[in-house]
Amino acid sequence: MTNGKLTNIRLERRDAAENRQRILEAALKLFEQYDVEQVSMNQIAKEADIGTGTLYRRYRNKGELCLDLIKDNIVIFFDNMENYLQDNQTATPAERLKGIIRLFIQFRESKAQLLKGVEDSEASPPSKPRTRSPLHDQLHQQFVNLFNEMNSTSKKTDTNVFKADILLAALKSDSYLFQREVRGYSPEDIAEALYEMFIL
Repeated sequence: MTNGKLTNIRLERRDAAENRQRILEAALKLFEQYDVEQVSMNQIAKEADIGTGTLYRRYRNKGELCLDLIKDNIVIFFDNMENYLQDNQTATPAERLKGIIRLFIQFRESKAQLLKGVEDSEASPPSKPRTRSPLHDQLHQQFVNLFNEMNSTSKKTDTNVFKADILLAALKSDSYLFQREVRGYSPEDIAEALYEMFIL
């Protein structure tokens, strides 16, 4: 490969990195001023001073953009979860599950807007399969593992995947925010109610 081609590739990569940074900064600014739902991809492109096509080449939808903005926080959340599990190995599986629910609720409270943006993009028309974020899949598996532990002496382990599905559904934005904003429950109230429903 000639030096000229190498230079072009480096310039393209630098341009792509600069575009990504502009997009993320523009999106974050708009999301802080308005709800994520109220901000369009066209607004983000305009704020970032790039073409709409450039934006869509990098992010197919607003959910992917929200996921990029929040991915470092997701890594930190899972690190915190692993540290919690490591520090509480002698606790019962029920106590550990309760602890993880509380950790996730704290995370949801701190990143509510971006999480809603990610989750909204997971919803698909009935004719299309649903997509799930890595956050959903890893949390679901952790819930299943702990339910399996809790029921290790019982034959009723075939419903644990279903229980994890329902628990995650209760923690998703639409359900969680309804309980917070319409019903008026605090994060602590919700954590305690979930504990009574799924653990006790």
